[in-house]
Amino acid sequence: MQRSLILAVLGALGVAGSVCAQEPEYVTIELAIDIDRSAQEVWERVGSYCDIAEWLNVDCEITSGDGEMGTVRVLAGGRVIEILVAQTELSYGYTQPAVEGQFYNLYHGFMEARPVSDTSSQMLYTLVYDISDKADQAERDADIARRRGMFETALQNMKDLAEAE
Repeated sequence: MQRSLILAVLGALGVAGSVCAQEPEYVTIELAIDIDRSAQEVWERVGSYCDIAEWLNVDCEITSGDGEMGTVRVLAGGRVIEILVAQTELSYGYTQPAVEGQFYNLYHGFMEARPVSDTSSQMLYTLVYDISDKADQAERDADIARRRGMFETALQNMKDLAEAE
């Protein structure tokens, strides 16, 4: 009898846990812009890890590392921490770490200058993150639209900076 009571309690806890636990809902935002400069020229102008300060108009400080894998940058007066987790000659990827006591959205960004010809390229920016913490679809859509707009502006700024040289 005691064993069946324990199993019943564990079963109820399992059901309660599954009701309370929210399934992740990952969204991918893919953006691109054509630039009338070679990918190498574009990357030299906007591809350093703290160049984000110029094209996203946010303060940036490297707090650990030298711009290579594992480098940590802090943005917006310390509100955002990002770690460089992928890197090639013309690209990098980063993630934001989990913060104790806060929803973890598994945020990742990836930026690449892709050659199109010897004198032109395309800058690609991809974001992936979990929006399951949003209350409803309207809030999810608003969050996606806000981020899309912010990074479309960033891409236009990258284009303007690269083509001005």
